[in-house]
Amino acid sequence: MRTKSLKKNKINVITLGCSKNVYDSEVLMGQLKASGKDVVHEEEGNIVVINTCGFINNAKEESVNTILEYMQKKEDGDVDKVFVTGCLSERYKPDLQEQIPNVDQYFGTTELPGLLKALGADYKHELIGERLTTTPKNYAYLKIAEGCDRPCSFCAIPLMRGKHKSTPIENLVIEAEKLAANGVKELILIAQDLTYYGLDIYKKRNLAELLENLVKVEGVEWIRLHYAFPTGFPMDVLDIMNREPKICNYLDIPLQHISDSILKSMRRGTTKEKTTKLLKEFRAAVPNMTIRTTLIVGYPGETQEDFEELREWVREMRFERLGCFTYSHEENTHAFNLVDDVPQEVKQDRANEIMEIQSQISWELNQEKIGQEFKVIIDRKEGEYFIGRTEFDSPDVDNEVLINATTTYLKTGEYTTVKVTEAADFDLYAEPIIK
Repeated sequence: MRTKSLKKNKINVITLGCSKNVYDSEVLMGQLKASGKDVVHEEEGNIVVINTCGFINNAKEESVNTILEYMQKKEDGDVDKVFVTGCLSERYKPDLQEQIPNVDQYFGTTELPGLLKALGADYKHELIGERLTTTPKNYAYLKIAEGCDRPCSFCAIPLMRGKHKSTPIENLVIEAEKLAANGVKELILIAQDLTYYGLDIYKKRNLAELLENLVKVEGVEWIRLHYAFPTGFPMDVLDIMNREPKICNYLDIPLQHISDSILKSMRRGTTKEKTTKLLKEFRAAVPNMTIRTTLIVGYPGETQEDFEELREWVREMRFERLGCFTYSHEENTHAFNLVDDVPQEVKQDRANEIMEIQSQISWELNQEKIGQEFKVIIDRKEGEYFIGRTEFDSPDVDNEVLINATTTYLKTGEYTTVKVTEAADFDLYAEPIIK
């Protein structure tokens, strides 16, 4: 018979999935700390909270496997309690309760007060921006809205996150000020759809006004925009991007596909012509903008001709940053009614082909940077290199700048100016400029 652990109650929060989940875990940890709880992130603890992802098959499998791993640890007496929260729990709670009943309790994405109560803590409404950040000290995510009103056929996010709900500007400014006071120099604005920001509470697209307020926060030097939607993009955002040095010349705008028939089936509300025109307007308005996009291949009904059209368009547009995913057939989405008729190996081959093209484009664009100077933020030291990023690169997904740590000393979390000496397909090698 296993014996209960004698360890002092330490709560270990484990985060799976996207940056929105990272943010939610940080808010949870901030609340727990405010209630005097001993809380850690992905370290040892006898009480475990797993913040799950339920977006696509691979993410769901990782979440389920993590739950099972900690169920075994509970059985072995290594942990005392396991709680599950987040998107998988929101989407599949009845199934999970039936199939993995030994979890102490399941909570959805909107049940933070209940989760805190189960952990012996009180939900403190007055906490604005009180988070325990888990990212490197120099950057943090700032979630400006929750949920999504878009009807994309392939996406399960509205099932898990609900309707779009913007956070008021004044609350976001307070949160940004607190982050800056703790040494954060880069804010990465996230939402399911940044471009929808403000429509619910201000009755207009208000991302530009939010940016006007955030650039006034002392200590913040970079503000980066993630996850914009191509339909109804507020073009006044480009004006402030051009005018304000704090706004990175960078935009993450997932476009998903370019074939008109696929875009229509995806319910994206746009066409190849409109999308191409929008990107040209971006380039004209902010000539040195870096555009990151993501694409889906193997969507139901995607023919070889559809794929070839996408492939040639990627060659033509020469995106600075691009990711490609294979379609995941998700129940309760509109596209689940369609036949998932592209074989998995074809999906994977198509994704590989897109990324091969992008690798070549990225290599060519990086060659042009040799000899140029860039301001970089140093995120970390790894082996014999300091690893930094330019304003054109987001953490974890984009290019990195490698600086020889055996000949130079740099402080992590600080900015420095470097000169690029070599370039690979997704990495730049540089030397600091001593002034």
